[in-house]
Amino acid sequence: MLLPPDQRTKLDESSDTAFYDAPRFVTHVDDSFIQQLTNLYRDRLSPQSRIFDMMSSWVSHLPKDMAFEWVEGHGMNAEELAKNPRLDHYFVQNLNENPTLPLDDQSFDAVLNTVSVQYLQQPEAVFGEIYRILKPGGIAIVSFSNRMFYQKAIAAWRDGSETRRVNLVKSYFGSVPGFSTPEVVAHTSSLPAILQMLGLPGGDPFYAVIAERMEPLAQP
Repeated sequence: MLLPPDQRTKLDESSDTAFYDAPRFVTHVDDSFIQQLTNLYRDRLSPQSRIFDMMSSWVSHLPKDMAFEWVEGHGMNAEELAKNPRLDHYFVQNLNENPTLPLDDQSFDAVLNTVSVQYLQQPEAVFGEIYRILKPGGIAIVSFSNRMFYQKAIAAWRDGSETRRVNLVKSYFGSVPGFSTPEVVAHTSSLPAILQMLGLPGGDPFYAVIAERMEPLAQP
């Protein structure tokens, strides 16, 4: 078991469905983080590919100058997802209650998870699903900062350092045979912690953990 039961708990154990019932039309990271993420997507995603934007909202931060074959969205609030102009289709699902995605095997070139991985109570199952729906050679990009809904983040994330959080996401990928060794992109903030908390521009640290579904071994 990757995480003991006590590390999967949340301070607020009430239904996530109820918590996300009201839409939040805000961005949860600063402009610098968003620009870094968009630049990363421009570098790592292929035009006209199929994208799954997991745990999304009313924005996906995809480059405006890139067109994709299909962008499937998932999240917890239908109103937010309906406002997202990049989504061709979306569905609402609580992954902590049902981690199985209603998506076909090997049907996406990329899976994106933006500032939401900290809320997963069954990360091994969810990352197994990410692997399942990725095409061989497909890429998964999990990005996060130090912001969170504290009461809804799992204990392993809530109580850990930023280094610990990076290692957690690496271990989530590592729990699924067939992912490549995760790559980490990190740009820490030079602002003191108190100024980061005040939301000053450039204050949000940027982390992305990236892995690919490796090609199957050739049969002899």
